[in-house]
Amino acid sequence: MSVKNSLFLVLLLFIPVSFAAHFLEWGELAVFITAGLAILPLAAWMGTATEEIAVVTGPSLGGLLNATFGNATELIIALVALNAGLVDVVKASITGSIISNLLLVMGLSMLLGGLRYKEQEFQPIVARVNASSMNLAMIAILLPTTVDFTSSGITAATLQNLSVAVAIVLILVYGLTLLFSMKTHSYLYDVGLAESASDETGQTHLSTGTNQHNLGLWIGVLLASTLLVAIESELLVDSLEVATSQLGLTALFTGVILVPIIGNAAEHATAITVAMKNKMDLSVSVAVGSSMQIALFVAPVLVLAGRAIGQPMDLDFNPFELVAVAVSVLIANSISSDGRSNWLEGTLLLATYVVLGLAFYFHPIIDGIG
Repeated sequence: MSVKNSLFLVLLLFIPVSFAAHFLEWGELAVFITAGLAILPLAAWMGTATEEIAVVTGPSLGGLLNATFGNATELIIALVALNAGLVDVVKASITGSIISNLLLVMGLSMLLGGLRYKEQEFQPIVARVNASSMNLAMIAILLPTTVDFTSSGITAATLQNLSVAVAIVLILVYGLTLLFSMKTHSYLYDVGLAESASDETGQTHLSTGTNQHNLGLWIGVLLASTLLVAIESELLVDSLEVATSQLGLTALFTGVILVPIIGNAAEHATAITVAMKNKMDLSVSVAVGSSMQIALFVAPVLVLAGRAIGQPMDLDFNPFELVAVAVSVLIANSISSDGRSNWLEGTLLLATYVVLGLAFYFHPIIDGIG
């Protein structure tokens, strides 16, 4: 068993601990910390179960399954926060997930992979397609904010309607990216798909037949993990405001930095692990693909879900968050465009993330976020 899997097994102990902290009233801070730690292994189990089910269902359905459940943890946490009325925290978690994947995950992957291998290569064509998709996503979340900033007297209902329309466009584009990657141009992604079957779960699948016998087990694991993530997310969100106040943190910093790290921990570990095995195609695919899914699928779904549950959410983000996303997309695209990476490029991405993190930490309370 790998060190990563052993660590996630140990972290499962925090599930009963978080329940005890809640029911025995150990305090909001204890609940927040233990619930956050409990979500880490559950997210890993969700990812593993999804991969195992994908092996049985085949590349097309399996790819769709991965595309749908790839960021399920972040989506669940965001939905719970949205239902609680923490719209600004949800928006912060969206921008934070994009930033952390492009800068923290890809930066660590390039740094640690580059320390072991002088230079690593990945598909430049795929990198360019991903860059174009991220540019579209950046434009889509920039325009509603620009409309609000440049218009006097625009109503919240108008911004909400604009955001819903943009969300529908983004979901359609996300569907087309799936068609591109899984059907019309699947050959461009063959390397990453082949490697993910053995590397992403930390072990080689013995045979499709073996996995078919365990299909019911993995479906059960996926459902149980999803349910527990929802419960732990409820504990996390309920204790968030008091706990972050006790820690001296604003909700903006928590949403942009802490929540994405909790939700993306399993994917972070996977991307870094495979990069150290000189599998940068898969590593970049995990990091950039996760950012694309957040921008083109998770954010639009949250806009539509907010309207459905009576917690309206639009795509009018805080301008400072948009600057951070734009900076992240710009430097990530410029570094990945040539299909090569080294340790210095990884350091540059990490330095950008640290600088942005410091800026969010010292950013004053604004617009009710804090």
